[in-house]
Amino acid sequence: MQFTEEHRTLYNTVKNFALNEIKPFADEWEKAGKFPAHQLFKKMGNLDLLGITKNHESGGMGLDYSYEMVFAEALGHANDSGVITSIGVQTDMATPALDRFGSDELKNEFLKPAIAGDYVSAIAVSEAGGGSDVAALKTYAKKNGNDYIINGQKMWITNATQADYFCTLVNTSYELPHKNKSLIIIPSKAKGVSVGEKINKLGLRSSDTAPIYFDNVCIPKRYRIGNEGEGFQLQMQQFQEERIFIAASVLVVLDNCINQTIQYCSDRNAFGKSIINNQAIQFRLAELQTEIEALRSLVYRACEKFIKDEDMTYLASMAKLKSGRLTREVADTCLQFWGGMGFTWENPISKVYRDGRLGSIGGGADEIMLGIICKKMGMITKR
Repeated sequence: MQFTEEHRTLYNTVKNFALNEIKPFADEWEKAGKFPAHQLFKKMGNLDLLGITKNHESGGMGLDYSYEMVFAEALGHANDSGVITSIGVQTDMATPALDRFGSDELKNEFLKPAIAGDYVSAIAVSEAGGGSDVAALKTYAKKNGNDYIINGQKMWITNATQADYFCTLVNTSYELPHKNKSLIIIPSKAKGVSVGEKINKLGLRSSDTAPIYFDNVCIPKRYRIGNEGEGFQLQMQQFQEERIFIAASVLVVLDNCINQTIQYCSDRNAFGKSIINNQAIQFRLAELQTEIEALRSLVYRACEKFIKDEDMTYLASMAKLKSGRLTREVADTCLQFWGGMGFTWENPISKVYRDGRLGSIGGGADEIMLGIICKKMGMITKR
């Protein structure tokens, strides 16, 4: 990956934003169980940070995905995966399909204000009975003239309590599971839409996550993204960007985890010497830093394929798999080296330990990533 001065400028802008507008408030937001999304997103919109890859007509910058990857990596300086995830939902999960396949009318109504930071968006795919099994979702949109009447529920929806609209995957026919789905924009204020209680999560506590319910919600067909029945394919494309964002956004978090552990072990003495002088600790941290750099290279390679319009599914799935597992490994190892202090709630390493566990579940569980990789390797064939 060749980075230009423009990439470096963007990185520094996002880094400064993360350090000044997110990190100082992270503890407060974590205790509150949410952050002021509209306020923060508006600040980001004013800096043109919410539409880096989006079309100019909707207020975006129209840049290739390498800039979005730099954006995701630089957000890691916020050291709060909850807020970072919520931002990623806005930029890389709930808006890519709208940008590429939405009508001009739909983009003017929903994408423009999302890029400007006036709207908070959410992606509504997962359901209580099937998180990673996208084909098995039950929410149904029944045709009624020029409208859809939508009934069902969604689970684990990030930004749910503050969202202005949900980019929602629903069934629109009784065809085969991969051909009966459509992506539809559902405004949160539409009659029949309700948001459940905020979920009390183990980690990512600064982001609001809740179920949403649709009770005879009437939505005009013009709110559909792309053609009817193409929703599954459009969502699979959105997943690739989501997975690269997730993998890129943990890189600096893991770097910081290692660096903070080195500093702590340098300052802490045991048995007459600094803990960092134990070769076992030195070698283990060196191994983990090597793994982080390997993940960084994998993310960059996947991004290169994406900007060349090549299929990045294989590498993106590997990056997503590796990022979740490596986050768990780094956090667990570093927590051990912090000793008793690592087991305290407000310790920065324990925060990574709690937040990082979702990395192997959300955005497609490890087992889903392994299945995709196996298919690309030719080990799984269609029956």
